Amino acid sequence: MPTFTALTTLTGKDAAEALGEALEALEPAPTGVGVFELEDGSGLWEVGGYFEGAPDLAGLALLAKIHGAKDFVVSELPETDWVAKVRRELSPVTAGRFFVYGSHDADKVPEGMEPLLIEASMAFGTGHHGTTQGCLLALDKLVSTGGAPEAVLDLGCGTAVLAMAAARIWPGARILASDIDPVAIEVAEVNTGANGLSEHVHCLVAEGLDHPDLAAAAPYGLIFANILKGPLIALAEGITGSLKEGGNVILSGILNEQADEVCEHYIAAGNSLVSRQEIGDWTTLMLHKFGSK
Repeated sequence: MPTFTALTTLTGKDAAEALGEALEALEPAPTGVGVFELEDGSGLWEVGGYFEGAPDLAGLALLAKIHGAKDFVVSELPETDWVAKVRRELSPVTAGRFFVYGSHDADKVPEGMEPLLIEASMAFGTGHHGTTQGCLLALDKLVSTGGAPEAVLDLGCGTAVLAMAAARIWPGARILASDIDPVAIEVAEVNTGANGLSEHVHCLVAEGLDHPDLAAAAPYGLIFANILKGPLIALAEGITGSLKEGGNVILSGILNEQADEVCEHYIAAGNSLVSRQEIGDWTTLMLHKFGSK
């Protein structure tokens, strides 16, 4: 049976989530619904559904009109073995001392590098994206300066590749990996288990910094936040407040043209810029908390 997608965009998180809930109630029901903020700085949100069989076009048009969204674009997906495709196209990635790979490339791990296994079927946050590479390279640079943080937080962890990288370097540190998405945490737990790091990385569902386990582990010597411009700015004070004096924060998920604005908020919160790196369209920032405001 062919699979179909139906995608639209609209402005505002609340409106997008409301449309996503309405889409779930459509008949025939979608097998999955996604609501995501676009990473282009436009402020638009994408709402999409996956259908096993053709969706109700009239119902989609009505939902779009009611919720003030653009007309849904409906497409039929070709039958593809996505895992096999990913395995063909996602070659291992080297980022400083870190080597990110799938199990199909286990025989390619170079001696002396820190291996990070991410399965091809869990392809978001594999290390191929410029944001993840930038964070790993920033971590590699930080490690070279010496010192070991007592606590590390990977905020918005996805596959938890950054938390695992920190655990490889500092096995004695308390390392937490949090994400707003329960599915991401399921993936993170699978990955930490596959890398033998389950006892070193605590994975939990949390929105921002709002979880008692995150508060209990603070202050952190290092926080990763590879998310998006909006949440990064909104969390600038909270992230800085959760850092110990002399601690560092590595930020990404930032388009190059957004980097100055994000950096300004973190400097205003009490940090100084350590490094800035562009990989493709994306910028990674590393900042150092220099003391109380």
